[in-house]
Parts: sequence; C-alpha cells; structure tokens
Amino acid sequence: MHLEDPYAVVYKQIHAISSPENDMIELLERSACYGGSAWSRYHYSQGPLVIGSRSIGEWFRYLVRCGEVDLDLASSRRSAGFESVLVRDDEVEITYAGLGGGGVGATITRSRAGDVIRSETSASGGGRVGRGTIVLPRRERVMIGVDDTDSKTEGATWSLVHNISARVDRPEARYISHSLVQLFPVPTKTQNCVSTVAEFACLPGKADEMLQDFQALLKRHSVSDETGMVVYRAFDPSPLMDYAHRCRTERIPYDLAVATADEMGVEMVMSGQGLIGALAALPFCARPDESVRPEI
Repeated sequence: MHLEDPYAVVYKQIHAISSPENDMIELLERSACYGGSAWSRYHYSQGPLVIGSRSIGEWFRYLVRCGEVDLDLASSRRSAGFESVLVRDDEVEITYAGLGGGGVGATITRSRAGDVIRSETSASGGGRVGRGTIVLPRRERVMIGVDDTDSKTEGATWSLVHNISARVDRPEARYISHSLVQLFPVPTKTQNCVSTVAEFACLPGKADEMLQDFQALLKRHSVSDETGMVVYRAFDPSPLMDYAHRCRTERIPYDLAVATADEMGVEMVMSGQGLIGALAALPFCARPDESVRPEI
C-alpha cells in the first residue's frame, strides 16, 4: 500500500467574510480532520490578531482583526498562528506560520483548500518554520430566516431549510451554517414552535440568484400558506437580539415584526405569519447550541 501524499490533510473549504469597514474578518475553515483543526484552533487563538474562535461541526471559525504582526512562535505553547490578515479590494490575503507540523498546516493543508484563489508556500515540516499565504475572495454574510412551512400533518421547517440550502449552495454563495431557534409556544404553533436560520458566505453582488432559487424551492415545498422568509445582509446580526429575546419569551404581534424588519433593513421576501419567527431566528446565526434552548 502507498499514500500518495502522506502529510497533506487538506481543508475542504476556506472562506473570509469581511466587516463593512474591512477592519475585521471572520475566517471559516471547513476541516477534513477535527483533531488537527482543534490543535490549530488552540495555537492560533493565542495570536495577537485573533479576537475569538469557535468550532461548529466541521467548521472552525476565527474572528480576526486585520493587520500584520511578528509571531513569537514557541514549541508546544504557540506553535502556529496568523502573521497577517489583509483586505485588498475584493480579495483577502492571509499568511500563516508554524513550527514543524504546524508549518505543514500553515502551508500544504490550506493552500490546496477549496475556494482558494492562489497561494504561495515555503518548505515545511521537521524543525523548520513554515509559512504560507493564501488569497481568498472577500465575502459577505447573508442570512435567511424561515418559519411556518409545515402543517399539523406534514413537514418540518428545519429539514426543509437545510435541504434547500444544500441544494442552492454554489461557489458564489456557500452554505455555512444552520440553526434551529426555539420560540415562545404560541397557540398557533404546529408542534415545537421552532424557526430556522441558514447562513451563506457570498461574493459581493452575487447572492441574488441563490436567493431567488431558495425562494422558489421554499414556495414549491412549503405546505403552509403562512410561510415567512426574511433575508439579512450583515456582518453582525446581534442588533436583532432584543427582538429575538421577546419572541422567545412572549407572543409578538405581527405589526411589531414588520416594523422591526423595516427599521433594521431586513428584506421581507415572504410575509406570512411565519415572518415573526423568521425574523427572530436571524441573530442566532451560527449559534445552534444556544438557539435550541428555551428562554422560558
């Protein structure tokens, strides 16, 4: 038996979502080896550019400030990290560095990942410091909130949203995360009173076709006449959290949902009664463990 490339464990995808001011990015790495990525997360998180990090399934996510630093790499303590994160027009340039096996991660494993535009790497492995620079397209966060697609006898919103999201995934609009959001159990609920938010990392100006396809599939497969679908294009959805908290602890009138969507710049694509819960799902984007817990 023979391993064609024994030291390459290549990330499936890497994406960079930029803040409007281009002073921060959220870097999303889709892992092919959880253990290796967990090692990277520990060491990378020690670096001065990293604001925070977390893992959701196979996705490892880093909130990183843009800039350049001199890494003080130290074996076993901080063996790898981000040396620079730079936004240049519609591209994001990231330079990794690492000692030994961390250098292999900084070079081979990331330079060959899906959606990388181009890369430059040094030799790595052994006792060397390896460095690698990858260039990614700058992306924007687009969130889709959905509620009320089922009936008392058939359907489930969370599964329909996931299946549609997976179907419309494309290089211009990558499907990144999915959260079920527990709402206040209003009398009109079908069963569990849960809405759903799906997150996409989109190239600037390239989300509309994906959104049209998403809406068409939602209309085709929803079994409710009160489906709500909203779209929010924002780096940080937390301004909607006060509304979501109310929706998770009390019954919310429809007019309040419409007024909140207007105030926050949320697009109301399908405006049935499900709009109330669809809007409440948005701030729980990429927070699936928190969103499933009731607040009452």
